[in-house]
Amino acid sequence: MFDIIAWLTQSTLHLGITTAVAVLVFAIVLDLILGDPSPNYPDKLAFKLHPTVLMGNFTKKIEPYFKNPDPKMEKFLGVLLGLTVIVAFAAPTFFGLWAVYTFLPSYLNILFYAVIGIILLKMTICIKLETDWAKATATAINQDDAAETKKYVHFSRRDSKNLNATQMGSAVIESMSENLIDFKLSPMMSFALFGVTGAIAFRAINNLDGMVGFKTKEHINTGWFSANLDNFVNYIPTRLTALLMIVAAAILRMDAKNAWRVARRDHKKTPSRNHGWPMAAVAGALRIQLEKPGQYILGDPQEPLTGDKVLGALKIRDVTIVLWGLFCVLVLVLVRLWFFPM
Repeated sequence: MFDIIAWLTQSTLHLGITTAVAVLVFAIVLDLILGDPSPNYPDKLAFKLHPTVLMGNFTKKIEPYFKNPDPKMEKFLGVLLGLTVIVAFAAPTFFGLWAVYTFLPSYLNILFYAVIGIILLKMTICIKLETDWAKATATAINQDDAAETKKYVHFSRRDSKNLNATQMGSAVIESMSENLIDFKLSPMMSFALFGVTGAIAFRAINNLDGMVGFKTKEHINTGWFSANLDNFVNYIPTRLTALLMIVAAAILRMDAKNAWRVARRDHKKTPSRNHGWPMAAVAGALRIQLEKPGQYILGDPQEPLTGDKVLGALKIRDVTIVLWGLFCVLVLVLVRLWFFPM
């Protein structure tokens, strides 16, 4: 009798791990196939219904209700704003998946749970769209086509009006380094630790930082909590990412030693206490200088920043994603073995 119970428990445990790994792998594959809708995407509805867009619109709509002339009260309301947005998207995800898993017939529930989980997790990850833009940028830089290059710099959220080709290339590489954390690695690790709900919660946290986490007069108080929460959840991932990028540089036979040197030296130069690590690491690995005019300079201009360097940054990013994915699978297995068997 006890042998039967043990066998059933072990089978259930393996099924949970297998399902979780499948969700992670197929979510990434789905993104590599379909990509993400952009504002210029032919299907406007797909763009509007994307969770990141929904979160942004929801935050923008409710933010005025959390304003107050008293700075301390406005900071407190900013905490409520952040928690409201996170719960508004994480809670339906959790209870929706719980209902699917609980009330559908056995094994059918796992199939539906996996399919929904793959779709939701895919929407927290962005690889293909950025890859396409980075390749187009590299081509434009190599062809010395400034007008074409400017079309793709906008995804770095930097005004390209007064930037030269080198600075535009720098903006793209810096953006890839930041997005490696925000739109790839942190969602993957959040899923490994806390399931699909964790990935959605992270996307809400990161989106809040992008919406209100600015030190402007309008957001200095309401965005204080969101900005610091994003810094907190990304603190360890950014540093681990820098290390993996150095490993990736070694695998690709780039300058891993210089990547380590520059990462240690320059990571504090950026306004973000986190994103300076991966940006400085990639600058060192590529032996280039990354610059945001008037704010910071990372790395040394040992080699010119050409379109090939953008492609080099893309290679480092891709190898880092693979290494991180293997690490996430290990974390996922350990978490489900020790803490959350299902």
